[in-house]
Amino acid sequence: MRQARARAVVNKAQRSALRTALKRVRSATGAQDAAQAYLAAARLLDRAARKGLIHRNNAARHKSRLASLVRKLTK
Repeated sequence: MRQARARAVVNKAQRSALRTALKRVRSATGAQDAAQAYLAAARLLDRAARKGLIHRNNAARHKSRLASLVRKLTK
């Protein structure tokens, strides 16, 4: 039970960091800012999927949608 509580705290922090990274990409105004924010978010998404925090298809879907958003900003 203690381990479950400790893991829940860690998972919550990681999920929060992931959501913040996704918001940073969406709120980026410049193309360069968006690209850098996307790279950071993609790393976090991949790590979250690898660790079992989110499903790998969920990570892929987020990365795909964010990439298309960044692509629109660069045009």
